[in-house]
Amino acid sequence: MTIAGYAKFQTYKNLLLSLPQIDETALKSEAFLLDKDEKKNIEIYYAPFEHINEHAKVVIAGITPGLHQMKISYNTVKQATGDFTDEEILHKVKKNSSFEGSMRKNLIGMLDELQLQNFLGIFSTSELFAQKSDLVHTTSVITYPVFKAGKNYNGSSPDILKTELLKKYIVDNFVTEFQSLDNPLIIPLGVNVEKVLDFLAQQKVIKADSILSGFPHPSGGNGHRHKQFAHNKKGMALKLEQYFSQ
Repeated sequence: MTIAGYAKFQTYKNLLLSLPQIDETALKSEAFLLDKDEKKNIEIYYAPFEHINEHAKVVIAGITPGLHQMKISYNTVKQATGDFTDEEILHKVKKNSSFEGSMRKNLIGMLDELQLQNFLGIFSTSELFAQKSDLVHTTSVITYPVFKAGKNYNGSSPDILKTELLKKYIVDNFVTEFQSLDNPLIIPLGVNVEKVLDFLAQQKVIKADSILSGFPHPSGGNGHRHKQFAHNKKGMALKLEQYFSQ
């Protein structure tokens, strides 16, 4: 966790703990509002996703945490406080909430089919969300939850790289976060995340050969994911071979 991340968690921790209940009204209140673009109807709210696994071999990156992940993160903090250090609490937040639900199941299925587990020396990539969480860093190119017109932002409308507020959070937060890592393999969940990573590769912030291009978004709402995965599977498998043979 960066010093800035620790300070932000300290700023919001007591406020979070004081909530009588964790619901959408409480989470999307003025107290947790970090930033907004009124013209584009975008709001960014705080959630405790500051934990950084600096020794991770793999990074799995989404666009932004959704409301569901936001709720889990707040509940995790409330349940863990008193028994764990802040660092341990924030680690639990990532383990409990990252791509939680059917999305995680779909993600694990595709990663296992690519045989990523063999390169990492584990039985299944499901272990990345359990006893082998030290091997993975889960994150989003926009660290904090973003909502467009009150709904989870999907990265495309408005265009993530053409919206100054969103681009600012990518550069100020995600880039700083990534620079603390040691050139891990990066798995972008969907084309919008891949677009951001390609942009950062052009800016020499990350290495293009560390990006597993072509990986579909694992959401159940992505009806094309099976077709996309099948179409890109051979290229992704080759990329894994090349990356881990360096």
